[in-house]
Amino acid sequence: MERDAALDAVFSPVRPPTTFEETVERLGTAIRLGLLSPGSRLPPERQLAGELRISRTTLRSALTTLVQSGHLVVQRGRSGGTFVAERPPLSESVAEPLGEEARAVLDLRVAIETGATVLAAERAGKPELARLEKLVEKMATPADFEQYRRADIRFHIGVAEAACSPRLVTAMTEVQGQMSELIGLIAHPEQVLAHSNAQHRRLVGLLRKRDAQRAVALMREHIEGTEHILGGLV
Repeated sequence: MERDAALDAVFSPVRPPTTFEETVERLGTAIRLGLLSPGSRLPPERQLAGELRISRTTLRSALTTLVQSGHLVVQRGRSGGTFVAERPPLSESVAEPLGEEARAVLDLRVAIETGATVLAAERAGKPELARLEKLVEKMATPADFEQYRRADIRFHIGVAEAACSPRLVTAMTEVQGQMSELIGLIAHPEQVLAHSNAQHRRLVGLLRKRDAQRAVALMREHIEGTEHILGGLV
């Protein structure tokens, strides 16, 4: 694959902590913009992981996500490898994937979710934490994406409920409704859902420990991960 400045940027090192989500965004955006053309072959796994400076496990998860979303295909055999799909999703679209209105929703979500997390770490009681844990378990084995998303919405509203702030619950409910419109635009690969729910599980543990600082950092990472996935798959 011949490289120019744009492709060099695609294959430059990915920044932690959202390496998985940013890798999905980086490759998905390159496919959508035509920097990685339909039918083109990605570099070998070892080489690509080295260029992005991520583990091969993280790379495999990102590639699996893009295969499940229809952006990539895997071919076996001597001439096999990972290739850009001949007709990747939304390849004909030239619209800006995240416009001003979408960005406003994402910014509002940051303010509401991180604020709720701070208060939840201070105020959450055993019943609220138990409800959050039950929702995590429900998302671990969903029957379909709709069941996962319903539990996901209830989880984030549950964080606001654990903050013991009725106004935050109202605000969280509203922003989750707006987020659903954005999330409805993308595919929902199992790898992304599993990764997201692992963060949910860690968050409950931090709330239980009253560790507000680390809980907020994790929530911010969780939200930023969603933004990367939206950027890559929309």
